[in-house]
Amino acid sequence: MLKWAIIFAIISLVTGLLGFRGVSGVTGTIAKVLFAIFLILFLLALLAVIGVFHIL
Repeated sequence: MLKWAIIFAIISLVTGLLGFRGVSGVTGTIAKVLFAIFLILFLLALLAVIGVFHIL
């Protein structure tokens, strides 16, 4: 998921440099949403691992 967020961020930067503001805005939003989902899932996994090792 992080890979796709980085890809969309790069596409957003390139299209922004070329002047395609609509495409740049959409891909930037997609990159932000994917990164937020990745961050939430990462934190949940981290809490799950900490919880499992705390029990042991």
